[in-house]
Amino acid sequence: MKKAMNWLKSIRPLKVLTVFFAGIFLFLTQACGDPGIASQPPQPDDQPAYTKRYDPTKDYPLSSPAGGMNNFSDVDPRGRADEKAANDRADALAKNAQKNIDQKGIDSTEQYGQNYNEGTPLGERVKNFGEDIGSSANELGEGVVKGTQRGIENLKGNTQNAAEDVAKNVQRGAEDASKNVQRTAEDAGNAVKGAVD
Repeated sequence: MKKAMNWLKSIRPLKVLTVFFAGIFLFLTQACGDPGIASQPPQPDDQPAYTKRYDPTKDYPLSSPAGGMNNFSDVDPRGRADEKAANDRADALAKNAQKNIDQKGIDSTEQYGQNYNEGTPLGERVKNFGEDIGSSANELGEGVVKGTQRGIENLKGNTQNAAEDVAKNVQRGAEDASKNVQRTAEDAGNAVKGAVD
């Protein structure tokens, strides 16, 4: 109770009146200020007010169902041209691969059957098989030679880099050793000087 009485005695009427008048001034400036500040911004006269309302009895489809997740297309509608271009490119690549197989690759099962029925001589079949193996062996040999050359070039580059790194490390070590000797000499000199003083 004593504390409350001391607190009431310490309140000065001048401070209370100052706070009261400041509150009244703030209230009046906000309430009686310029009403144009809080009004709506001006609207252009040529645009009518938006009167279209949502009618729950009508159906408003956003996009037609196309299958996929949630019964709609999984592809962004803006990307349909890209999707078509990618599909066309994939079809072209598939056709090209099939053409390459038909021209260069293995004989199809129909050709094996035709060769057997027509009685293609065994020597010719072996020759065709040998040519395929020979071309594959040549390609493999060329690949091995190119890989070996690339490996040798990489090895040369790595060896040169290692030699440069060793030289740099030796130089840094020598510099560090000379700095350490110099610091040790300075410390010894300072110790002797401190002992003499």
